[in-house]
Amino acid sequence: MFVIIGAVIVFACLIIGYTMHHGNLMTLLQINEFIIIGGAGLGSLIIGNSLPALKRIMARVKQTLKGPNVSKEQYIELMQLLYELFQFAKKEGLIALEPHVENPESSDILSKYPSFLEHPEAVEFFSDTMKVILSGGVPAHDLEELMELDLEAIHKEEELPHEAITNLADSFPGLGIVAAVLGVIISMQSISKGPEVVGQAVAAALVGTFLGVLLCYGLVGPIGKNMENIFYKESVYVQCIKEAILAFAKGTPASIAVEYARRAIDPENRPSFSEAEEAMRATR
Repeated sequence: MFVIIGAVIVFACLIIGYTMHHGNLMTLLQINEFIIIGGAGLGSLIIGNSLPALKRIMARVKQTLKGPNVSKEQYIELMQLLYELFQFAKKEGLIALEPHVENPESSDILSKYPSFLEHPEAVEFFSDTMKVILSGGVPAHDLEELMELDLEAIHKEEELPHEAITNLADSFPGLGIVAAVLGVIISMQSISKGPEVVGQAVAAALVGTFLGVLLCYGLVGPIGKNMENIFYKESVYVQCIKEAILAFAKGTPASIAVEYARRAIDPENRPSFSEAEEAMRATR
């Protein structure tokens, strides 16, 4: 929603300011410049990314309209899930967790927390790591290194969409210059038609430079930054799981392991200590 509001403000202020200087809005409506810059930008995006990557980019761009897929309530539910599983393992033994991590969707414990199952990368990370713990013989420091390797691979894949959009934004000023140069070439071809015709052609050519800079700094660049912020917010979710599992593997009580997870949550979504304690009490 804020992406739309921000874009409306950018273009509204631009139009109002331009008309206050008695500018002719029709001069800015150069469809050929839009086609050159937009088409070249889209083509470069396709050249630089695979089909699966393009699908992730489009999904991430759409997500900027909704915001991060995490909330304080989801973190509270995650802490309840971790606490219940760790308590279950303490009482029944680690081996009792095997059916729950082998088939998370059919687990009678995990199915009580649907928001967790809505994060497939988190489910896979949790299940794979718990399987390693169940296999036994893995020291805590080796387990931490293993999880870091997994997180690095996840982050590298999830960083691709906002990096691609940021690179696209950086290319727009250059593509605007290309469009302007093409317009100047056409203007030179019309030089014998008089200064009025040449002036209109040069003005149309300069729209290309204007459009490239506007798209870079006023629209596509900020969207890329928004996608990066969403990535950061959502990456914390898996980081919480990592901290809780690591603490559990070191033999800390379930409530303390969950506290490690709580401390990893960004302050905007972090439940208070009393809220976390109340949530864990509700699972007992």
